[in-house]
Amino acid sequence: MVRILKFPAVLFLLIFLSGCAHVISQDLRNRVDPALAFREVFNNPDFFKGKYVVWGGEIIQTINQKEGTTLIEVFQRPLDRRGEPKEALTSEGRFLITFEKYLDPYVFRRGRKITAAGEIQGEKVRPLGEMDYRYPVVFGRQIHLWEEGYYYPYPYYSPYPYYYPYPWWGYPYGWGFGIIHHRHR
Repeated sequence: MVRILKFPAVLFLLIFLSGCAHVISQDLRNRVDPALAFREVFNNPDFFKGKYVVWGGEIIQTINQKEGTTLIEVFQRPLDRRGEPKEALTSEGRFLITFEKYLDPYVFRRGRKITAAGEIQGEKVRPLGEMDYRYPVVFGRQIHLWEEGYYYPYPYYSPYPYYYPYPWWGYPYGWGFGIIHHRHR
């Protein structure tokens, strides 16, 4: 009888924990110094060359280089425990990620959330408006591009009032119960 009860509990625990797993591999996260803050690296990237970091934020632009590499400019955001960039108004700056392969700018487009792990390469100065901006540069070893979507908090207004299985009051105005995730394609 105890064996029968253990299986569903273990199965539930595995499913629950898999939803909470970090998107960057354990091997790369073991190389990261958790005490190393983005602001420290931002102030002196050359001092931290060779150190590994896990950073994320929103893509500003993706540029494919002549030699077949890709450069991604990212607006830094703090990460949650899974590695997803938080919907916060705060940022400590911008950074660049380089990859040794072609990444399509349509897929890696402006506004998409991204998390990357890699090795600090130093800094690169590029124009930002009318000023020169010092970007920390990370050589990307692993990348995670987050699903696009809109999240409406409870209660919310949805432009699509016919979504199943949520109960609706205020029909046809779209006021509903619960949280819904709309993906746009």
